[in-house]
Amino acid sequence: MEIRTTTEKDFDVFVDTLHAAFARFPETPAGDGGGVWWAALEMDRNLLAVTADGRPVGTAGAYSFELTLPGELLAPAAGVTAVGVLPSHRRRGVLTALMRHQLTELRASGEFLSVLLASEAVIYRRFGYGPATYEQRLTVPRRQAAFADPRAPAGPATGSIEVLRRAECGDLLEEIYDSYRRAQPGALSRPHRWWASRAGQPPIAAAPRYIAVHRDADGVPDGYASYSLGEPETLTVDETITTDDAVSTALVRFALGHDLVSEVVFKRVPPDHPLRWQLADFRAGQVTDDTDWLWVRLLDVPRALTARGWSADSELVLDVTDPFLAEHGRHLLTIRAGKAECTPTDRAPDLSLDVSDLGSIYLGGTAPSTLVRAGHVQAHHPAAAALADTLFRGERAPHCLHWF
Repeated sequence: MEIRTTTEKDFDVFVDTLHAAFARFPETPAGDGGGVWWAALEMDRNLLAVTADGRPVGTAGAYSFELTLPGELLAPAAGVTAVGVLPSHRRRGVLTALMRHQLTELRASGEFLSVLLASEAVIYRRFGYGPATYEQRLTVPRRQAAFADPRAPAGPATGSIEVLRRAECGDLLEEIYDSYRRAQPGALSRPHRWWASRAGQPPIAAAPRYIAVHRDADGVPDGYASYSLGEPETLTVDETITTDDAVSTALVRFALGHDLVSEVVFKRVPPDHPLRWQLADFRAGQVTDDTDWLWVRLLDVPRALTARGWSADSELVLDVTDPFLAEHGRHLLTIRAGKAECTPTDRAPDLSLDVSDLGSIYLGGTAPSTLVRAGHVQAHHPAAAALADTLFRGERAPHCLHWF
């Protein structure tokens, strides 16, 4: 079997092989070739596994993203996607070979982070990925949508909401999202080619949506909610984009106040979303689909740890094992004034952990102490887990909305 990098000439073969791996048929793209999720594929970053007689049997791809790290710092990240093996060739090592080839290429190109969305949670941990952001769905019956009186003083409400159609505000959405993702840890960039080709899920996709655009007191757009009304009288909010809690509340109130609606579904909200606490009836916010979203893999531990910001000064020794790449390293993390140095050390470790567990705690969305309690991470003294919790915790919980 050969694994090779694809070119634009391989586009149709790559797409057909991937769809065949999941027993699906490609949908028909729009007349301009856009409007399908694979329209944004970067063919110079994709891999094709081919048998000795030339038959394609497996695929793996990567997108070029920026990932926002704690401290509102941006880092390049490979977004692993389009991973599939034909049913006729599974359990023959094709997936493992694709993953190893891909990680080797990413490292060779100088990348130190890769991320993915796991179709199955049991697959990717063995390749060094760990779940790092989480999401849930909130459903609120409109008859129970009354807000409680806030007990903390709040400033006067400012700003306004304008309703637009998706087709008439693409550039505006791109601008608002880009501002949002730069301030939100765990968020991924949405390159212009995604918006231009309408690749992905709403509101990037061409599917009709209404957009509630929030503007501040000066008329500057600072948030939006993408939504549609389906049956039976369910208003579904695809995503709410803003880093301002007051703007988020205004957009939530707008959705919950919509006429001729029996319930409102808020998709892909972070676990710490305040809506349930804002409602007069706490139980009215019904949580479903509580799950992982972005998985993170560190390809270069020292570079990754020094790329993010830190909120406390201290030292921590991490003993990190990478079984898939047969590597092991002990690292002294020294944090001063929000920046870290990471150097090799022979000091006794504070924590011993797998690289997939390091990926889970990297963005601050998983407490190291949780993984210690779960038996995944070994704490070598009583204060180690609490210290690691303090160091890895960010000022804002990580959240990723981008689908790829």
